[in-house]
Amino acid sequence: MTKIKHQIKIYNTLTKKKDLIKPIKGKKINLFVCGPTVYDFSHLGHARAYVTFDTIVKYLRFSEFKVFYLQNITNIDDKIIQRAREKGVSVLDLALAFEKEYLKDMKALGVSAVTKYARATNFIKDIISQVERLEKKGFAYKVDNDGMYFDIAKFKGYGKLSGRTVSGAQDATSRIDYSVQKKNRGDFCLWKFTQTDNEPKWKSPWGSGRPGWHIEDTAISEKFFGAQYDIHGGAIDLIFPHHEAEVTQMEAISGKIPLVKYWIHVGFLTINGQKMSKSLGNFTIISDFLKRYSKEQTRFLIVKSLWSSPLDYTESAMVEVKVALEKIEEFLRKLKVIKSKVIKKNKKVDELLKKTKLDFYKQLDDNFNTPKAFAVLFDFIKEINKFLDEESIIGKKSADEIYNFFVEINKIFGIINFSKTKKQVVSIDIKKLVEERELARLNKDWQKSDELRAKIAKQGYVVKDTSSGPVLEKDL
Repeated sequence: MTKIKHQIKIYNTLTKKKDLIKPIKGKKINLFVCGPTVYDFSHLGHARAYVTFDTIVKYLRFSEFKVFYLQNITNIDDKIIQRAREKGVSVLDLALAFEKEYLKDMKALGVSAVTKYARATNFIKDIISQVERLEKKGFAYKVDNDGMYFDIAKFKGYGKLSGRTVSGAQDATSRIDYSVQKKNRGDFCLWKFTQTDNEPKWKSPWGSGRPGWHIEDTAISEKFFGAQYDIHGGAIDLIFPHHEAEVTQMEAISGKIPLVKYWIHVGFLTINGQKMSKSLGNFTIISDFLKRYSKEQTRFLIVKSLWSSPLDYTESAMVEVKVALEKIEEFLRKLKVIKSKVIKKNKKVDELLKKTKLDFYKQLDDNFNTPKAFAVLFDFIKEINKFLDEESIIGKKSADEIYNFFVEINKIFGIINFSKTKKQVVSIDIKKLVEERELARLNKDWQKSDELRAKIAKQGYVVKDTSSGPVLEKDL
């Protein structure tokens, strides 16, 4: 089969259009994604973001890009300090405990594409270096008994990512630094001076303290990638002020534009149309969700929707997920029982598979459009099922090629449990009914055959007659 040459376009928040991915250096992509602030258990919204980037990175690698996927861990922050005080424990111990829980959740979700996790407190020297350079260039100023701040009025490119102006910079949906002594309402903290004795602190030229939220990321990305790199990702609520601050401070330091070529922002996840919130009682942590649903079902819930669109979780959505995955598993079970040793492949099947591959990857190349890609896949299953149901000969070789295509897809998406595609374990009684029905069918005793089919159906199974013999399927 002809090798597919991928030309991948992705919606870029910076340019507000779909851009063809052309890395700065050949086929190597440096990608940074904002990781969690580890003060609590990770929830379903985190799963949406990190499963999405896991699949995007795996697809980029499948398309022969070499991707270095860097993700930070924010392990020092106001929220962490506050939670540690509430629990009466060490700030860094609490952060480490929830970092371990986060990594455990990612493993349980099959998130394996990350090249390097970078803990913020391991880069204090790099953070201080960035603040020093900003101060030297006149972008940073000191607020007594508070911290070092960035003067956004001095950076001409401020607002290029979010579209915010200096005057409107305080209107945010994310964390804002409050101080009555700031020069501009939207100025953000680079280095926060120590306020109490029981919080982590590091020595600096301006006094002991800790890093601001935004500068952690640029210090880490500069350490690994330099002043410019290919892709930065995160949830949509990070565009402002977090990512705008990253662009502002790093481009102010380096004088190089742009900091990042492609900005990718994942849409919100809601539950029954409402924002997830503990106060509303709809706050679902990943570990609890995985007690009810499998890793594959959770990933399919996430990846079947367009990555940039809102995703609403409902119980009915999970029913649809289960039915869809069972269709795939049932289809693959049918392929596995084909034992025909036909040497010559079925040309119609071969052409259909070839066209499906082209169409499937064409949709993924176009802004990673998974809804359209999976529509192509289910249309293909429907067409191939016609061959199987009508006893057309496909042959083991063609069946294996189709099966391997699904294996290939699963390396990207992780949505198929292949243990369920093996021959089903059914009770001896049901097997006996299938055998009796097959004997009746061979003897052309159609009445008895129909009666036995009805008995099998009462047990929750559908029996289908194929050229390779009867195939038992779960009744969906």
